Amino acid sequence: MAQNGSSGEQHVKRVARRAHPWIERLARFGYVAYGVVYFLVGVLAVQAAFSGANQAAGQQGALRAVLAAPLGRVLLCIIALGLLAYAAWRLYEGVMDPEDEARGATGIVKRLDHVLNGLFHGALAFTAGHLALGSGGGGGGSPDDWTATLMSQPFGRWLVVVAGVGIVGAGFYQFYKAYKADFREKLKTGKMSLREKRWTTHAGRLGFAARGVVFGVIGIFLIQAALQANPDKARGLGGALAILARQPFGPWLLGIVAVGLIAYGVYMLISARYRRIFYG
Repeated sequence: MAQNGSSGEQHVKRVARRAHPWIERLARFGYVAYGVVYFLVGVLAVQAAFSGANQAAGQQGALRAVLAAPLGRVLLCIIALGLLAYAAWRLYEGVMDPEDEARGATGIVKRLDHVLNGLFHGALAFTAGHLALGSGGGGGGSPDDWTATLMSQPFGRWLVVVAGVGIVGAGFYQFYKAYKADFREKLKTGKMSLREKRWTTHAGRLGFAARGVVFGVIGIFLIQAALQANPDKARGLGGALAILARQPFGPWLLGIVAVGLIAYGVYMLISARYRRIFYG
Protein backbone atom coordinates (compact mmCIF):
# COMPACT_ATOMS: atom_id res chain seq x y z
CA MET A 1 0.00 0.00 0.00
CA ALA A 2 2.79 2.38 0.90
CA GLN A 3 4.47 1.56 -2.41
CA ASN A 4 1.27 2.26 -4.32
CA GLY A 5 0.88 5.57 -2.48
CA SER A 6 4.47 6.49 -3.30
CA SER A 7 3.96 5.51 -6.94
CA GLY A 8 0.82 7.65 -7.13
CA GLU A 9 2.65 10.58 -5.63
CA GLN A 10 5.49 10.20 -8.13
CA HIS A 11 2.95 10.11 -10.99
CA VAL A 12 1.39 13.36 -9.75
CA LYS A 13 4.87 14.89 -9.54
CA ARG A 14 5.60 13.88 -13.14
CA VAL A 15 2.33 15.42 -14.33
CA ALA A 16 3.24 18.61 -12.46
CA ARG A 17 6.65 18.67 -14.12
CA ARG A 18 5.05 18.45 -17.57
CA ALA A 19 2.79 21.40 -16.63
CA HIS A 20 5.84 23.30 -15.37
CA PRO A 21 5.97 26.10 -18.01
CA TRP A 22 2.41 27.40 -17.61
CA ILE A 23 2.45 26.96 -13.82
CA GLU A 24 5.64 29.01 -13.65
CA ARG A 25 4.11 31.78 -15.79
CA LEU A 26 1.02 31.73 -13.57
CA ALA A 27 3.14 32.05 -10.42
CA ARG A 28 5.29 34.88 -11.78
CA PHE A 29 2.23 36.82 -12.97
CA GLY A 30 0.78 36.36 -9.48
CA TYR A 31 3.90 37.69 -7.79
CA VAL A 32 3.72 40.82 -9.95
CA ALA A 33 0.10 41.52 -8.95
CA TYR A 34 0.82 40.77 -5.28
CA GLY A 35 3.81 43.10 -5.32
CA VAL A 36 1.82 45.91 -6.97
CA VAL A 37 -0.90 45.72 -4.31
CA TYR A 38 1.61 45.86 -1.44
CA PHE A 39 3.50 48.68 -3.15
CA LEU A 40 0.29 50.70 -3.47
CA VAL A 41 -0.68 50.03 0.16
CA GLY A 42 2.71 51.37 1.21
CA VAL A 43 2.47 54.45 -1.02
CA LEU A 44 -0.99 55.30 0.32
CA ALA A 45 0.26 54.83 3.89
CA VAL A 46 3.18 57.18 3.22
CA GLN A 47 0.71 59.77 1.91
CA ALA A 48 -1.39 59.33 5.06
CA ALA A 49 1.71 59.76 7.25
CA PHE A 50 2.80 62.97 5.52
CA SER A 51 -0.72 64.42 5.51
CA GLY A 52 -1.13 63.78 9.23
CA ALA A 53 -4.18 61.58 8.64
CA ASN A 54 -4.91 58.83 11.14
CA GLN A 55 -6.36 56.51 8.49
CA ALA A 56 -4.45 54.41 5.99
CA ALA A 57 -5.71 52.16 3.25
CA GLY A 58 -5.39 48.40 3.27
CA GLN A 59 -5.55 46.08 0.28
CA GLN A 60 -9.09 47.10 -0.68
CA GLY A 61 -8.15 50.78 -0.42
CA ALA A 62 -5.23 50.12 -2.77
CA LEU A 63 -7.59 48.44 -5.24
CA ARG A 64 -9.92 51.45 -5.12
CA ALA A 65 -6.94 53.73 -5.79
CA VAL A 66 -6.22 51.73 -8.94
CA LEU A 67 -9.85 52.06 -9.99
CA ALA A 68 -9.61 55.86 -9.69
CA ALA A 69 -6.56 56.01 -12.00
CA PRO A 70 -6.73 56.49 -15.78
CA LEU A 71 -7.74 53.18 -17.40
CA GLY A 72 -8.42 52.07 -13.82
CA ARG A 73 -10.95 49.37 -14.70
CA VAL A 74 -8.59 47.76 -17.19
CA LEU A 75 -5.69 47.88 -14.74
CA LEU A 76 -7.87 46.52 -11.94
CA CYS A 77 -9.03 43.64 -14.12
CA ILE A 78 -5.39 42.76 -14.80
CA ILE A 79 -4.58 42.95 -11.07
CA ALA A 80 -7.62 40.80 -10.27
CA LEU A 81 -6.41 38.15 -12.70
CA GLY A 82 -2.92 38.40 -11.23
CA LEU A 83 -4.22 37.96 -7.69
CA LEU A 84 -6.24 34.98 -8.88
CA ALA A 85 -3.06 33.56 -10.40
CA TYR A 86 -1.22 34.15 -7.12
CA ALA A 87 -4.02 32.44 -5.19
CA ALA A 88 -3.88 29.47 -7.57
CA TRP A 89 -0.10 29.22 -7.16
CA ARG A 90 -0.29 29.28 -3.36
CA LEU A 91 -3.01 26.59 -3.40
CA TYR A 92 -0.84 24.56 -5.77
CA GLU A 93 2.09 24.95 -3.36
CA GLY A 94 -0.02 23.74 -0.47
CA VAL A 95 -1.55 20.76 -2.26
CA MET A 96 1.22 19.61 -4.63
CA ASP A 97 4.26 20.62 -2.54
CA PRO A 98 6.57 21.52 -5.46
CA GLU A 99 9.26 22.66 -3.00
CA ASP A 100 9.28 19.35 -1.06
CA GLU A 101 8.36 21.03 2.22
CA ALA A 102 6.26 18.15 3.60
CA ARG A 103 8.79 16.95 6.14
CA GLY A 104 7.33 16.63 9.61
CA ALA A 105 5.09 19.09 11.42
CA THR A 106 6.91 22.17 10.12
CA GLY A 107 6.30 21.14 6.52
CA ILE A 108 2.62 20.50 7.19
CA VAL A 109 2.25 23.94 8.81
CA LYS A 110 3.94 25.58 5.82
CA ARG A 111 1.64 23.81 3.38
CA LEU A 112 -1.42 24.77 5.41
CA ASP A 113 -0.20 28.37 5.38
CA HIS A 114 0.07 28.22 1.58
CA VAL A 115 -3.53 26.99 1.34
CA LEU A 116 -4.89 29.68 3.68
CA ASN A 117 -2.86 32.31 1.82
CA GLY A 118 -4.34 31.09 -1.44
CA LEU A 119 -7.88 31.28 -0.12
CA PHE A 120 -7.33 34.81 1.23
CA HIS A 121 -5.91 36.09 -2.05
CA GLY A 122 -8.66 34.34 -3.97
CA ALA A 123 -11.15 36.40 -1.94
CA LEU A 124 -9.09 39.54 -2.61
CA ALA A 125 -9.10 38.75 -6.35
CA PHE A 126 -12.89 38.37 -6.14
CA THR A 127 -13.12 41.79 -4.48
CA ALA A 128 -10.92 43.34 -7.17
CA GLY A 129 -13.11 41.79 -9.86
CA HIS A 130 -16.28 43.17 -8.27
CA LEU A 131 -14.74 46.64 -8.11
CA ALA A 132 -13.57 46.45 -11.73
CA LEU A 133 -17.03 45.42 -12.89
CA GLY A 134 -18.67 48.22 -10.92
CA SER A 135 -20.36 45.87 -8.47
CA GLY A 136 -19.16 47.60 -5.31
CA GLY A 137 -16.73 46.32 -2.71
CA GLY A 138 -17.92 42.85 -3.24
CA GLY A 139 -16.02 40.12 -1.78
CA GLY A 140 -15.34 38.83 1.65
CA GLY A 141 -16.60 41.26 4.26
CA SER A 142 -14.60 43.24 6.79
CA PRO A 143 -12.40 41.69 9.51
CA ASP A 144 -15.04 42.38 12.17
CA ASP A 145 -17.66 40.61 10.01
CA TRP A 146 -15.46 37.51 9.76
CA THR A 147 -14.68 37.70 13.46
CA ALA A 148 -18.36 38.00 14.39
CA THR A 149 -19.19 34.99 12.19
CA LEU A 150 -16.44 32.90 13.78
CA MET A 151 -17.37 33.97 17.31
CA SER A 152 -20.97 32.88 16.74
CA GLN A 153 -19.82 29.27 16.29
CA PRO A 154 -19.40 26.77 19.15
CA PHE A 155 -16.18 27.65 21.00
CA GLY A 156 -15.95 30.58 18.59
CA ARG A 157 -14.26 32.98 20.99
CA TRP A 158 -11.52 30.45 21.67
CA LEU A 159 -11.08 29.88 17.95
CA VAL A 160 -10.60 33.62 17.51
CA VAL A 161 -8.04 33.66 20.33
CA VAL A 162 -6.17 30.81 18.65
CA ALA A 163 -6.29 32.67 15.33
CA GLY A 164 -4.99 35.84 16.99
CA VAL A 165 -2.14 33.98 18.69
CA GLY A 166 -1.32 32.35 15.36
CA ILE A 167 -1.16 35.73 13.62
CA VAL A 168 1.07 37.15 16.36
CA GLY A 169 3.28 34.09 15.95
CA ALA A 170 3.36 34.71 12.20
CA GLY A 171 4.48 38.26 12.98
CA PHE A 172 7.43 36.99 15.02
CA TYR A 173 8.25 34.64 12.17
CA GLN A 174 8.37 37.65 9.81
CA PHE A 175 10.93 39.26 12.12
CA TYR A 176 12.90 36.02 12.13
CA LYS A 177 12.94 35.97 8.33
CA ALA A 178 14.04 39.61 8.28
CA TYR A 179 16.92 38.78 10.64
CA LYS A 180 18.04 35.57 8.93
CA ALA A 181 17.33 36.80 5.38
CA ASP A 182 16.66 33.16 4.49
CA PHE A 183 14.15 34.34 1.88
CA ARG A 184 17.17 34.56 -0.43
CA GLU A 185 17.29 30.77 -0.54
CA LYS A 186 14.18 30.77 -2.76
CA LEU A 187 15.72 33.16 -5.28
CA LYS A 188 17.99 32.40 -8.22
CA THR A 189 20.77 34.51 -6.74
CA GLY A 190 23.26 33.05 -9.20
CA LYS A 191 21.54 35.05 -11.95
CA MET A 192 21.66 38.31 -9.96
CA SER A 193 24.42 40.88 -9.88
CA LEU A 194 26.07 41.77 -6.57
CA ARG A 195 24.14 45.04 -6.52
CA GLU A 196 20.85 43.24 -7.16
CA LYS A 197 21.61 40.77 -4.35
CA ARG A 198 22.40 43.59 -1.93
CA TRP A 199 19.29 45.63 -2.67
CA THR A 200 17.08 42.55 -2.72
CA THR A 201 18.35 41.66 0.76
CA HIS A 202 17.68 45.19 2.02
CA ALA A 203 14.17 45.26 0.51
CA GLY A 204 13.31 41.81 1.83
CA ARG A 205 14.55 42.51 5.35
CA LEU A 206 12.73 45.84 5.59
CA GLY A 207 9.59 44.35 4.04
CA PHE A 208 9.39 41.30 6.29
CA ALA A 209 10.04 43.47 9.38
CA ALA A 210 7.17 45.79 8.39
CA ARG A 211 4.89 42.79 7.93
CA GLY A 212 5.94 41.59 11.37
CA VAL A 213 4.75 44.86 12.90
CA VAL A 214 1.43 44.76 11.04
CA PHE A 215 0.78 41.09 11.83
CA GLY A 216 1.50 41.75 15.50
CA VAL A 217 -1.05 44.57 15.65
CA ILE A 218 -3.70 42.55 13.80
CA GLY A 219 -3.18 39.53 16.05
CA ILE A 220 -3.28 41.51 19.30
CA PHE A 221 -6.53 43.24 18.36
CA LEU A 222 -8.04 39.93 17.27
CA ILE A 223 -7.26 38.48 20.69
CA GLN A 224 -8.81 41.56 22.33
CA ALA A 225 -11.92 41.15 20.20
CA ALA A 226 -12.32 37.59 21.48
CA LEU A 227 -11.58 38.32 25.13
CA GLN A 228 -13.95 41.31 25.18
CA ALA A 229 -16.58 39.53 23.03
CA ASN A 230 -16.50 42.56 20.73
CA PRO A 231 -15.84 41.70 17.05
CA ASP A 232 -15.62 45.42 16.23
CA LYS A 233 -12.14 45.34 17.80
CA ALA A 234 -10.83 43.20 14.93
CA ARG A 235 -8.63 44.98 12.40
CA GLY A 236 -7.29 44.21 8.96
CA LEU A 237 -4.21 45.70 7.30
CA GLY A 238 -5.73 49.17 6.89
CA GLY A 239 -6.98 49.17 10.48
CA ALA A 240 -3.57 48.10 11.79
CA LEU A 241 -1.91 50.97 9.92
CA ALA A 242 -4.50 53.39 11.31
CA ILE A 243 -3.73 52.19 14.84
CA LEU A 244 -0.02 52.83 14.27
CA ALA A 245 -0.85 56.35 13.06
CA ARG A 246 -2.66 57.13 16.34
CA GLN A 247 0.29 56.18 18.55
CA PRO A 248 2.84 58.66 19.96
CA PHE A 249 5.06 59.68 17.04
CA GLY A 250 2.40 57.97 14.93
CA PRO A 251 3.18 59.65 11.60
CA TRP A 252 6.84 58.62 11.91
CA LEU A 253 5.93 55.08 12.93
CA LEU A 254 3.39 54.80 10.11
CA GLY A 255 5.88 56.25 7.65
CA ILE A 256 8.58 53.72 8.58
CA VAL A 257 6.18 50.78 8.31
CA ALA A 258 4.81 52.19 5.04
CA VAL A 259 8.29 52.33 3.54
CA GLY A 260 8.71 48.73 4.65
CA LEU A 261 5.52 47.72 2.86
CA ILE A 262 6.75 49.46 -0.29
CA ALA A 263 10.01 47.53 0.09
CA TYR A 264 8.04 44.29 0.41
CA GLY A 265 6.17 45.12 -2.77
CA VAL A 266 9.52 45.67 -4.52
CA TYR A 267 10.79 42.36 -3.13
CA MET A 268 7.72 40.60 -4.57
CA LEU A 269 8.36 42.18 -7.97
CA ILE A 270 11.94 40.93 -7.79
CA SER A 271 10.58 37.50 -6.84
CA ALA A 272 8.43 37.57 -9.96
CA ARG A 273 11.63 37.46 -11.98
CA TYR A 274 14.08 35.54 -9.84
CA ARG A 275 12.09 33.21 -7.59
CA ARG A 276 12.86 29.53 -7.90
CA ILE A 277 9.44 28.07 -8.74
CA PHE A 278 10.36 24.39 -9.02
CA TYR A 279 13.15 22.56 -7.24
CA GLY A 280 15.20 19.59 -8.25
